[in-house]
Amino acid sequence: MPRAALLGAGALLLMTALAACSRDGAQGTLNRVVSTAGLNVTSNVRYGLDARNVMDVYAPQDARSAPVVLFIHGGSWENGDKDGHKFVGESLARAGYVTAVMSYRLAPANRYPSYVQDAAQALKVLREKAGALGGNPQNVFVMGHSAGGFNAVEVVDNARWLAEADVPVSAIRGVIGVAGPYSYDFRQFSSAKAFPVGATPDEVMPDRHVRADAPPHLLLVAENDDTVYPQNALNMEAALKRAGVPVTRTVLPKLNHITIIAAMARPLTFLGGTRQAVIDFIEAHRLP
Repeated sequence: MPRAALLGAGALLLMTALAACSRDGAQGTLNRVVSTAGLNVTSNVRYGLDARNVMDVYAPQDARSAPVVLFIHGGSWENGDKDGHKFVGESLARAGYVTAVMSYRLAPANRYPSYVQDAAQALKVLREKAGALGGNPQNVFVMGHSAGGFNAVEVVDNARWLAEADVPVSAIRGVIGVAGPYSYDFRQFSSAKAFPVGATPDEVMPDRHVRADAPPHLLLVAENDDTVYPQNALNMEAALKRAGVPVTRTVLPKLNHITIIAAMARPLTFLGGTRQAVIDFIEAHRLP
């Protein structure tokens, strides 16, 4: 019997997810089996001058003042792009949200705060274009996985970045961090090259920068994550609570650092509850 026949549908889909979340970007197998038929897709919306300052926007065809989501990919700030995460845009657009999936400048050529400033600028442009795309610029959510989770939390919680981009914090209805490194000592890891030489955790980590007027947060944790340890979310949760910011920390069983974002894909929801948790949070905090 052929090897593929021995695998079964679930295992094949899991292999698909791992391919899609690896460094092969647009070549990811999962993206090839996710159809955007029936959606309005606007590719390569420019938000800055760098070649990577682009985002793709996925929207329901009948969107009218829909919630808007900005998704930020992971990759240790050194890898990844919007093309490898088409499955996230498709998944959230099918749920009724105008969803932008952005690329950003990468390390080591671009260190903190370049990629955070990219997120702020992407939010500015997304809000400016939201109405024409069927979204509500006052009803925005920011979501990121892994390094992108850091970017999502830092860009909203640190008062500096939205102010620099002239984005009102009141327009951000919620922040969704998926397996993000919000509090660790980055100097001990290879990703240290994504931060300025001589920087300290107090200077750059999101759990040190929480503003009292930050919107509600959802912190999703993979039970079996051995890449970004769950203590990051515990520390971030504590910092948010100290500032009086509403926060929900949810541990998703059986998932790891890769499968927690792969489970956003509609064909892979059997892996775990990522997609439903994200939708429930948006529905709980969106404008009517």
